[in-house]
Amino acid sequence: MSTDRPRVAVVTGGGRGLGAAMALGLARAGYRVVVTAARERKEIDAVAVQAPPDQIVPVIDDVTREDDCERVVETAVTRFGGLDILVNNAGRGMKYISDRFMTEPTRFWEADAKAWRLVIDTNVNGPFFMARAAVRPMLRNNWGRIINISMNRDTMQRTGFSPYGPSKAAVESETIIWSKDLAGSGVTVNALLPGGATLTGMIPPGYPDRLRSILLDPAIMIPPLLWLVSSAADNVTGKRVSANRWPSKVDHPAALEVAIEDAGWAPP
Repeated sequence: MSTDRPRVAVVTGGGRGLGAAMALGLARAGYRVVVTAARERKEIDAVAVQAPPDQIVPVIDDVTREDDCERVVETAVTRFGGLDILVNNAGRGMKYISDRFMTEPTRFWEADAKAWRLVIDTNVNGPFFMARAAVRPMLRNNWGRIINISMNRDTMQRTGFSPYGPSKAAVESETIIWSKDLAGSGVTVNALLPGGATLTGMIPPGYPDRLRSILLDPAIMIPPLLWLVSSAADNVTGKRVSANRWPSKVDHPAALEVAIEDAGWAPP
């Protein structure tokens, strides 16, 4: 990476949950961060004030709008001098289909068409629009990281979990294809997932307390994220990383094998 400035990241959907945890984790590690949300300005402002001064810039951004995505990248370049890391976290879950999705699965033909389009547009088109805009400054610098937030394969196949499941299956495909498109460029593309149900805004109201108590903390994403954006991961691309399997020590390559596998579907 041919620059002396601090590395710069964009974290979409950073007002709460996984996005807020990752944005703060990057900022506290010395990265400059542009954190976005589609509507909740108060939330991203609240995240920014928890970071060291001038580390986080909050921006309203609807990832389904191409112009918004271009503006976010322009903000990063103008404010911090470049863009090196994109964390595609913004997403919409099953609560847009039904508040009772955990206990009363909605069959695909019962799903509201408008809600279906909203989830697919945010979860599939959003990462594409953001990555297309973000990759340009990365290619100019011959270094970059695109990190797509994914989920367990079992959830992609869970009864009643469309369109969320199909949208994340598409994210896995995007990860594989983009990593191949960028091979040899210095820009890597990987998927990162918590590895289990996590305490985020996607958990519906009325979720049983006994189950809520065992949800993963969003901060579980920070250690593997910081590794993925480091020089140690320069040759890691087209992979999926499970945060709940991340080892406490990463001083030996074999320690990472349990947490890292090829993106997409496991071979039969």
